[in-house]
Amino acid sequence: MKTYKTSSIIKFIIPSLIGIFLFMIPFSVDGGITIPVAILSKWLQGQLASLLPAILLGITIVTGIGTIVTKCIKPKFIMENKFLNTLFNVTPVWVVIRLLSVVFLTCAVFEVGPEMIYGELTGGLILNDLLPILFTIFLFAGLFLPLLLNFGLLEFVGSLLVKVMRPVFKLPGRSAIDCIASWLGDGTIGVLLTSKQYEEGFYTEREACVIGTTFSLVSITFTLVIAETVGLSHMFIPFYLTVTLASIVAAIVVPKFGPLAKKKDVLVNGTKPNMQETLPQGHNAFTFGFKNAIDKAEHQSITTCIFKDGVKNVIDMWFAVIPIVMGVGTITLIIAEYTPFFKIIGLPFYPVLALLGIPEAMAASSTLMAGFADMLLPSILAGDIASDMTRFVVACTSVSQLIYLSEVGALLLGSKIPVNLKELFIIFIQRTLVTLPVIALVAHLLF
Repeated sequence: MKTYKTSSIIKFIIPSLIGIFLFMIPFSVDGGITIPVAILSKWLQGQLASLLPAILLGITIVTGIGTIVTKCIKPKFIMENKFLNTLFNVTPVWVVIRLLSVVFLTCAVFEVGPEMIYGELTGGLILNDLLPILFTIFLFAGLFLPLLLNFGLLEFVGSLLVKVMRPVFKLPGRSAIDCIASWLGDGTIGVLLTSKQYEEGFYTEREACVIGTTFSLVSITFTLVIAETVGLSHMFIPFYLTVTLASIVAAIVVPKFGPLAKKKDVLVNGTKPNMQETLPQGHNAFTFGFKNAIDKAEHQSITTCIFKDGVKNVIDMWFAVIPIVMGVGTITLIIAEYTPFFKIIGLPFYPVLALLGIPEAMAASSTLMAGFADMLLPSILAGDIASDMTRFVVACTSVSQLIYLSEVGALLLGSKIPVNLKELFIIFIQRTLVTLPVIALVAHLLF
């Protein structure tokens, strides 16, 4: 085995262990189980409680102004800056959503305008119960996620999973890195990685579609937001393990049917791929993973990752995600509170939930389809459900459904990955039907 500098090994191990500690090590606090990032988040919420409404309104206003300026004036310093261009140069649909979020948040902060916008069950709910959690968790997640993603941990674990991805998921070994990046980091990271790999000829059309719609799960921290929203943060570990189990089952089953099964195994240029995947001579999975990890870590700087990449992550999540959650969330909650829309389209799930023995099955059925608009909405709509088991099932399902148009779905549609809106909706339904029985079974064991 090749020898490596002690400094390089330390550069791989120490940041990775700190990242694992912050995002994956459970602690018992006030009788519940949580992770260090969540502890920091709650502390900061307490410190900034009176200032958060103004801060959140400021973020949405800046996003709205930046978007309008970019679309109308196209200033050179934004158009030629990759980060700013990505942040503000969005499609017309998202321009409208961002501007609506400014209106909705203004109404909610000052309690002006129609009550249906700022009411306790619509915009007021998102402002007071959801956005503060997002703001603080995005801060710490954005700053510290590079410790998990940039110092070789993904390369190390990914190499160990090479022999799993092809036989189990019919995917190349390199896709393990995309999957881990999504599950540990964020679904948006997975979509961007997958699109890039597809464009560069590393994935076939089928592989890119399967990875993008199957493994681009929300991050651990976003999952924590869901658990807190339904009042189950004390059960975060079994909650996350249930989501992981259900998502693995969906990853095996869903690609065998419908839109994904019909995708072609051809590269972006129309040619057949070379499927050969072997470890370099003289390496096993562990040594090759260790080599890749060291190679990755050697070229990283903790200062750059935290204070440059980390700050960019925070800004991106604050200014891109918070307005979308406010805009899409408020619209959907208004529809949920003032119309029977979600109850009607969710009715087909009532017999399924009742058959699975889920309490308050009718109330739960009215939440499930809301997940296609935004992953957080089913959990928000489940707030009035008394049964812990039912809220657990709704929350786990909302994460496992994966495809929600406020983020991952929109990214998939805007990427080079060859999948359309109709296919995304069909895959969303398939994932719901596959994951529900798995989650229900675990729920019956836990409650």
